[in-house]
Amino acid sequence: MSLPGIEGKVALVTGAAQGIGAAVAQVLAEQGAVIAAVDRDAEGVGHLVRELQDKGCRRSRAYSADVSNLAAIEEIVDAIERDTGPIEILVNVAGVLRMGAIATLNEDDWRATFDVNTNGVFFVSRTVARRMIPRQSGAIVTVSSNASGVPRMKMAAYAASKAASTMFTKCLGLELSQYHIRCNIVSPGSTDTAMQRLLRKDDSGPSMVIMGSQADYRLGIPLQKIASPRDIAEAAAFLVSDNASHITMHDLCVDGGATLGI
Repeated sequence: MSLPGIEGKVALVTGAAQGIGAAVAQVLAEQGAVIAAVDRDAEGVGHLVRELQDKGCRRSRAYSADVSNLAAIEEIVDAIERDTGPIEILVNVAGVLRMGAIATLNEDDWRATFDVNTNGVFFVSRTVARRMIPRQSGAIVTVSSNASGVPRMKMAAYAASKAASTMFTKCLGLELSQYHIRCNIVSPGSTDTAMQRLLRKDDSGPSMVIMGSQADYRLGIPLQKIASPRDIAEAAAFLVSDNASHITMHDLCVDGGATLGI
């Protein structure tokens, strides 16, 4: 399905080397966007962009940076706008997961989680928003998590960081609405990514995730399947398109019903 309002626009996608970020870049490229793919994995993001270019998205470019490094982000955003064009779409996908019970959670893991999942969203969004404001147009989506609204065992740092980035994006949307810039959130549940596979306790595959775990106080997935990265990417693409032109500050949960619509 063609989504209006994406073709020809420059879209900055963070965390684009793999998983949901790569899927977002691919879906937006299929809709005609020019992709500026950012990831600290230089090899992975370079491979993605070569694939996009081979499929006809010739102007797409790869940029290697850690989103928690403000100076690097400002430099890259300047380079994108100078070499490719004004950024009209931003999708914040970069994220990390550090597991651990709170009583024994390492301080470095806590800081590293917030550096990427929260500070990174702030740094990239603010840097891009400053350029969108004078143009009075743009669309921003932050990929958060359904864990931002539901407590999770051994995931306090991740859940808290995602809750912070979710509320930040809503506040951003409120402040930027006067400039006709829309800011929304996509909150995935269990998705078939490398991060999701870290959560599996054995080789049973996705079946235990679908069933849920009473011991972990975790519900299963009513739709009886784990999301694909493309499921999440399609939701993000909808929110940056003109089909969502009157939607802002919205948190779109894409979790197969795992949080029962909370």
